[in-house]
Amino acid sequence: MENPLLPLGDMEPEEFRRQGHQLIDWIAEYLAHPERYPVLSQISPGQIKSQLPLAPPSQSEPMATILADFEQVLLPGITHWNHPGFFGYFAISGSGPGILGELLCAALNVNGMLWRTSPAATELEEVTLDWLRQLLGLPATFSGIIMDTASTGILTVLVAAREHLGLHARQHGTSGLPPLRIYASEQAHSSIEKAAIATGFGQEGVRKIAVDAEFRLDPAALARAIAEDRARGWRPCCVVATVGTTSTTSIDPVPAIAALCREEGLWLHVDGAYGGMAALVPECRQVLAGCDLADSIVVNPHKWLFTPIDCSALYVKDPHLLRQTFSLVPEYLQSPEAEVTNYMDWGVQLGRRFRALKLWMVLRHFGQEGLAARLREHLRLGQLFAGWVDQSPCFERLAPVPFSTVCFRARPPGAEEQEVDAINERLLQRINTGGEVFLSHTLVQGHYALRLAVGHIRTQERHVARAWELLQEGLNHELG
Repeated sequence: MENPLLPLGDMEPEEFRRQGHQLIDWIAEYLAHPERYPVLSQISPGQIKSQLPLAPPSQSEPMATILADFEQVLLPGITHWNHPGFFGYFAISGSGPGILGELLCAALNVNGMLWRTSPAATELEEVTLDWLRQLLGLPATFSGIIMDTASTGILTVLVAAREHLGLHARQHGTSGLPPLRIYASEQAHSSIEKAAIATGFGQEGVRKIAVDAEFRLDPAALARAIAEDRARGWRPCCVVATVGTTSTTSIDPVPAIAALCREEGLWLHVDGAYGGMAALVPECRQVLAGCDLADSIVVNPHKWLFTPIDCSALYVKDPHLLRQTFSLVPEYLQSPEAEVTNYMDWGVQLGRRFRALKLWMVLRHFGQEGLAARLREHLRLGQLFAGWVDQSPCFERLAPVPFSTVCFRARPPGAEEQEVDAINERLLQRINTGGEVFLSHTLVQGHYALRLAVGHIRTQERHVARAWELLQEGLNHELG
């Protein structure tokens, strides 16, 4: 039975105001002094769960108690991606205007599935993505939609590329279709295979193409693979080129790949989730050369444009094809407006967050010149670190550095090759448990490689220099 004494409704506005002020003060202090925390969480598995009740609360708890548990229980289990010493994976950062945009998004809590469910959400998304398109130098033939991640973007694109073949898979499913093939380099992101699993292409439907000495997809090898597949009964469907591969940040030769796709009648998708954003810097515009010929391209403002995760921009040449592929409008979603964009028709997702708001605020707060200056500094810091590696007798670089990510390893003089991987594994462990910086790793031509990725808005040269100092100190400790 309902307890008549329990208060109904939301938190009182004055209480919200009081707690909100305190929380904003906490966030401001956190952003001002993130280095008080170890970058990589130092807790053991299960430690957070062991401090939390097994059953949910039956009675209301004060917000002060909840926030105290946030600081004392949860915060030790946070790996601080918003830390200037975060150099792992691709360093992301939530900037001040982006964080405020997220706050407004949560307060408004709109669902941008239809134009009418919040006209501002739809129209701001159209305008903001067109601004970003212009900043990247992409042609006006592209139309955009914001998704959560590039992984969702590639899933969407593969279904559209299959529809483009006219195989009527939307109506009849994939049973009875010829085996379809997707092509991507050996360095391409794992999301392509995941999307192939989800969309019925299957892992065998993804053919990985050899790369050259700079880890770029080889167009000649791609042409041979397409010819071989056609001869064996496969139906080539889509090629995925990458601008900034995950491990080495290599740039596939998009112009040559685009020419081949045009000859073969294949969909070309460009994964520019990381590296594509560098085109915002005028002198780096060439990183997207050939992308004007692609059918679709994805770039991630949440990776290297200081926008809180998640925010991924997918651009397509033919939005009509997306609607043809995904649009399904039952009676309860019918609306009278004509000539408007209903983004629910562009993909699988119905409910959609107002992600454009935070990106719009970031673009306006920093402006093109401010954003380009920050990216340019990251590029400089990446090259600076690469130079230190190149000059060292005890370290070696394992890949080119087209952006701000450096793949390298310790290789002490006289060390046996079979020892080098173990040395680098221990070195990475030592660096990361120290708490000042966080680096990640990958494999490059079978070698265990360390990765340092500069991309955080608050990272300065002193942070990169400290990472290099710690690496040298750690290697000296390894060598005794």
